[in-house]
Amino acid sequence: MQKRTLLQAAVLAATSLALCAPAQAQGFPPNKPVTLVVGFAAGGAADAAARLIAKKLGENIGQTVVVDNRGGAGGNIAHQYVSKAPADGSVLLFGSVGPLTIAPHIMKVGYNPFTDLAPISGGVNFPNVLVVHKGAGVKTLAEFVAKAKKEPGSVDYASTGAGSASHLAGELFNQRAGVEMVHVPYKGGAPALQDLLGERVTSYFAAPPTALPHIETGKLIPLATTGLTRPAYMPNIPTVAEAGYPGFEALNWYAFVAPGKTPTPVLDRWNTEIVKVLKDPAVAEALKVHGLTPQPTTRTEFAAFMKKEYEQWGKVVKERKITQN
Repeated sequence: MQKRTLLQAAVLAATSLALCAPAQAQGFPPNKPVTLVVGFAAGGAADAAARLIAKKLGENIGQTVVVDNRGGAGGNIAHQYVSKAPADGSVLLFGSVGPLTIAPHIMKVGYNPFTDLAPISGGVNFPNVLVVHKGAGVKTLAEFVAKAKKEPGSVDYASTGAGSASHLAGELFNQRAGVEMVHVPYKGGAPALQDLLGERVTSYFAAPPTALPHIETGKLIPLATTGLTRPAYMPNIPTVAEAGYPGFEALNWYAFVAPGKTPTPVLDRWNTEIVKVLKDPAVAEALKVHGLTPQPTTRTEFAAFMKKEYEQWGKVVKERKITQN
């Protein structure tokens, strides 16, 4: 009887070790380099926020978190890449409103944002600011609309790519203002801003962190912001809603997601670490200096938010008959 008991105990111990092995293999932090993928070129708002957060994340978990810029197609290339990346917690994505909730309505993106990617937490949000170069000849939103109506087809606007937040902000404005600005997509905020400063494109629904320095020097003229309220760092610039288009809102946001099959315990642990960073006073202050508002959430809260945004922008795409071409 004693031998049988010992044998049963040995079998149970072996079974327990076998069951624990996968859990240990999915431990935290991953026992290999951690990469935070950003879907836009270096120098833009997404890149600035990602690097601030990645630095603190690395310090907290005792491991370097490397930012990997994979620009192109409005961020869709990066999202497709991460959707097929190892689902072991070593690859995270600083996902954005365009590829997650807009682009899938417009084009074949090569991933399903709700199954091929897993929500972790909100990241940061901010309104866009509609800016024109100083040679555009307008200083107010009313003058800009008048110019667009008087010279149909002569006013264009840059975006960070087809299906991006800046693209849809422009299309929503076309709809509400009754104008037809021409969309000019770029591979990220930095090249879009460069062409605006070079006066090769008329306007841009820009991220405040990248536009503010050029507004301060007078190279760009701010016409309106796209939130429902004026941001604290632009108190003298009216919102589009205040300037004659009540209810207009087009927020930009970035959030954290991972490959869809990443184990739930790993996702939960990343949520804990990311929320901790976003709530860190020093990080929050640094983000606010760049015009970014931290948006820490639970995984469930972010999933619900993403679904709401997906449905809202899908409606705009349908009403505006927006296609990839």
